[in-house]
Amino acid sequence: MPSLLRVLCIAWIALSIVASTAINAIAQLRGHGGPVRALAVSQDGDTVLSGSFDQSGIIWSLARGAAKRVLRFHEGAVNAVAILPDGHLVTAGEDGRIAIWRTDVERPERILEGHSAPIVALALSPDGTMLASASWDRTIRLWPVAGDAPTRVLEGHQQNVNAVAFAPDGLTIVSAGYDATVRIWPLNDMGAPIVTTLPSPLNALAIARNGEIIAAGVDGKLYFFSAAGALRDTIEISSSSVIALAVSGDGRLAAASGIRGAVAVIDRQSRKRVQTLVGPGLPVWSLAFLPDHQTLLTGGTDRIIRRWDAPSGELFGSGVAIASHDPLAAYAGDHGAEVFRACVACHTLAHDEGNRAGPSLHGVFGRQIATLPGYNYSEPLRHMNIVWSRETIAKLFEIGPNTYTPGTKMPEQRIGSPQDRDALVQFLERATK
Repeated sequence: MPSLLRVLCIAWIALSIVASTAINAIAQLRGHGGPVRALAVSQDGDTVLSGSFDQSGIIWSLARGAAKRVLRFHEGAVNAVAILPDGHLVTAGEDGRIAIWRTDVERPERILEGHSAPIVALALSPDGTMLASASWDRTIRLWPVAGDAPTRVLEGHQQNVNAVAFAPDGLTIVSAGYDATVRIWPLNDMGAPIVTTLPSPLNALAIARNGEIIAAGVDGKLYFFSAAGALRDTIEISSSSVIALAVSGDGRLAAASGIRGAVAVIDRQSRKRVQTLVGPGLPVWSLAFLPDHQTLLTGGTDRIIRRWDAPSGELFGSGVAIASHDPLAAYAGDHGAEVFRACVACHTLAHDEGNRAGPSLHGVFGRQIATLPGYNYSEPLRHMNIVWSRETIAKLFEIGPNTYTPGTKMPEQRIGSPQDRDALVQFLERATK
């Protein structure tokens, strides 16, 4: 991000925090300058930590409905966050680093390094002594909370590792990734993991207090496993990719959100959908239940953290309008625009909107890859001979960015339907001229 744009973003965040009123913030926490990528809640339910594509973390007081501090350290999106039992805060990001913070200091107390690609998920062991990180370098690393070096590196995934969670008994750790596998790793010995292969790449993972494992797929389905890895059930909740998943502390409810913005609330025992939470129609990237087991926080592309009563579907502070500027409002009814909705978090279309986490797509057709001025591209992309056209853009989404453009920072997603790919390409041709 250019230095001037970085300064403007920081100033915008600070002004937003100061300007937020307590009444509005109690229901809707506003302050991030980009999509809210990650959420964590303290054990007492008063503190929330959020991470964003804007490269920052924010500490919030739910009791006051206000931001307490902005954490700035990472060079790239803050993809994962955690709150330790002793009150320390953890952020991890696109830069492959983990930062551990005290709440009263401006810089991280410790920095954990070792991953060679973005970190996209964190998990804390039940006893609070071990931290697990999942990365697009295809590994999981286990870090002692009190130490600076990983005790183990778990290898075996053949694609990005997108999710990680500890079993409630602390004896195993579970991971899921874009290679369509769920892996259950024993922690008391060096034995091989139990590996289950599914029909779809996996984006998210959660474990209920009885050990049941739930994995969320690019195919819009939730997969339910026993603690030993046996597939029990599959339910479809969306026609598009599921990107976030959470289970309430009492294990009764599961929440899953998708690219198209709706959040499905599932009764875990019956496997039935009990509510659908509908916000502004933009991707919801993060979910977290409060300790009361029914209040759900959602964080999305519109940069707002919302509070919901999950069983009833009620939005706290619903008297405050939830609609925000929709960059695709002018394309209502265009199927290609709906396919592109998954991309608006990172890319703009108009010449005067600039870059976000990804480069602007204005004028993309006929442009050589990694040549837009003012955007900091991954080094491998600078050496590729790709010119963006109908064919190359369609190919990108047919086989996935990691395969077509290895080394990219772009989140991995494929569009399996040829009709959807064609609609997207036609839309981009019209919208980026």
